Amino acid sequence: MDAEEILKGLNSDQRAAVLHDHDKNAQLLILAGAGSGKTSVLTKRIQYRILCGVEPEKILALTFTAKAAAEMRERVQKLFPGAGVRLCTFHSLALYMLKCGIPCVERRFPIKSGMTTRVDGAGGECPAYELLGFKKIPSPTESSEREFSQALSKLKLKVKVSRENLFSDCYSAAVSAKLQPLREAVLESGQVVFEDLIYLAIHLLETNEAACNYFREQWKEILVDEYQDINPSQYRLVKNLLGDRKQLFVVGDDDQAIYGFRGADIGNIERFCEDFKESTQIRLEWNYRSVPNVLYLANDIFKNKPIHLRKMLRAGNLNGSGGNPLYKENRKPEVWVSENPVEEVQKIILSIKEMRVGYDLAWKNFAILVRYNRQRLYYEQALRDYNIPVAGDSVEIPSVSDSGAEPASPEAASPEVTVEDGVHVETVHASKGLQYAVVYYAGLCEKLTPGECLGNRKARKKQLDEERRLYYVGVTRAEACLFLLYCKRRFWKGKLRRFRRSRFLPKESRNVSVAFMPVILFKIFVVASVLGYMLFYILTLPFTKLYYGKNFNAWLDRKILDFSRFCMKVLRVDLTIEDQAQLGKVDWSRPVFVAGNHNSFADIPIVFLAIQKTVGFVAKKSLGRIPFLHFWMHKIGCILVNREKGGAAKAVREAIAKRGKSVRIFIFPEGTRSKTGALGVFKSGVFRFACENDAILLPLVIKGSGPVWERRKDTKRCKVDVKVLAPIDVLECRKENEKFDPKVHMLPMVHQLMEKEL
Repeated sequence: MDAEEILKGLNSDQRAAVLHDHDKNAQLLILAGAGSGKTSVLTKRIQYRILCGVEPEKILALTFTAKAAAEMRERVQKLFPGAGVRLCTFHSLALYMLKCGIPCVERRFPIKSGMTTRVDGAGGECPAYELLGFKKIPSPTESSEREFSQALSKLKLKVKVSRENLFSDCYSAAVSAKLQPLREAVLESGQVVFEDLIYLAIHLLETNEAACNYFREQWKEILVDEYQDINPSQYRLVKNLLGDRKQLFVVGDDDQAIYGFRGADIGNIERFCEDFKESTQIRLEWNYRSVPNVLYLANDIFKNKPIHLRKMLRAGNLNGSGGNPLYKENRKPEVWVSENPVEEVQKIILSIKEMRVGYDLAWKNFAILVRYNRQRLYYEQALRDYNIPVAGDSVEIPSVSDSGAEPASPEAASPEVTVEDGVHVETVHASKGLQYAVVYYAGLCEKLTPGECLGNRKARKKQLDEERRLYYVGVTRAEACLFLLYCKRRFWKGKLRRFRRSRFLPKESRNVSVAFMPVILFKIFVVASVLGYMLFYILTLPFTKLYYGKNFNAWLDRKILDFSRFCMKVLRVDLTIEDQAQLGKVDWSRPVFVAGNHNSFADIPIVFLAIQKTVGFVAKKSLGRIPFLHFWMHKIGCILVNREKGGAAKAVREAIAKRGKSVRIFIFPEGTRSKTGALGVFKSGVFRFACENDAILLPLVIKGSGPVWERRKDTKRCKVDVKVLAPIDVLECRKENEKFDPKVHMLPMVHQLMEKEL
């Protein structure tokens, strides 16, 4: 087995994560967007480290559910059967730690301030739980809230204390002293709750040097899944196990942090780069679940969040789920408005039945998502009323005699089975990690989604932020089709109430009416709008640079895409991008040369949107005469050349030398715009440059852009299609053919591929 077997099928970002070098690039935070394959990255990272010679027993991987841990363990052991990696939840880790035998010279009781007792026979082993003062082996159990409340009331404390935080060290000395009898009772009986385990493990690491050294030696590398969901105590546990080492590999998505009500602290992921100054950050933005139009909506949900944490989800699935035509349609999410619940349910039922037959979908491919559990019960009953199976229901199978003519005797209880192939009705919280072909997201109105936010202004904002993230989770459960449901009136908490439309629902676009505008006036309108957009951001640039600092380049990338979308809007272009998932195969850490056919000035923003990245392009110097355009061409790294005098090759080489190996350059290999839309004869420059730099060559084909500007005849909407072709690794081509000549072996091949698409 070699590394390539483990890395097979990974996109360039996933590959970079799996190959991350802690010694060179310190701790790693992976911001993993919805459906981006984070579990695959985690398990392949573990496999890769074992392949590199790390002992499996020295690897610790933490997640939040036993089910997730078991799934990861199964994947790891497919390549390394019996590998002793500790894959577990935080609580099971803490319990394991408390039961371990620790080589120690003294016994400490950190729960009792200042109490230290020597251990007989220095250098022997002592169970960790005894070092903490336990008289019995700790055993997790469900505590009686009633008994705890009664015992707590006798202490007459002025601060609120929950059973989960009994062993927390956040209390004052006076409060801790009063809580000591309750703590001693737990140590005496060994009956702990799950959060006790975390706090006690932290006490052990922070107060017993021998125990701390023992566990740090036991695990050399630490991986954490769902990092956005860890609470402050779990964060402290990880930090104490890590110490000042760099071997920390965490995966999380701040956009899916929806468990603040359980104590999860999204600040842990937001502060990662501050906590670990030398750390590295990688984004996983290729989504292998949803069609592009669902992802466009998902990306808009966080368009105002801080730039350094913002992600841009891109569709990474080329063929959809099993080739079902529903996925190829790339439907836009629909907003359904209903006057009452009866009307809404009838729409859902009719849609489910039509789509099930029309697209050959099973019942289990459909889901209704809601914010609250009581909503779920309503929709489940509505489905049953229409004889539609609900996933999770238990149904009886009548017993019959062998002949099938007579029912079984009354004494035999009929067997029950759980419905597997039924429509799923779930709260959004319960749906996290799941996916469905068709999703009906119900209750998109104020006080349902988002739910009611209470408290002071700061508390309300915090709750609203989490409600927005919850909405994002719901949207990204949809694979092919998403319906957003707003019902104006419904019974809620015993009353018929009116509800306002949710602030999260996409706003209806209002376009300037240009349907009957003369073409010349339309062009003046477009030029004024585009140049005005450019000028506005030039004037605000000094403040933007100051505000974003080291994140300015990330802001620039986003703003160029915003500008490109703005151009499509004012030009009245309906843009379709095919096979954008090919971009996931590109290694953007290497030089990338993008080659496309040229029909219009509008091709430039079209290319930006097609590859979803800022790219400098080779252009003639005369473009610099257009007001404000030269400024932005310089910012994005364009290469301006005098085509009459030549010198393009020299200019490109100088640009590559200046910008380093991650340079991105777009070149129209024809050299001139096509007046008919047909593909002209290619010049060989782009192919030579790609060969000289062992680059990636990325061809794309633009269809229909000619009438957008130069050949514009009216103000009707224009349809433009872009298809991204498979990238070509020139380095691999040269390895396979020692006599590789780009003009002979690559140019004709690319021309043929592009001509075929036109």
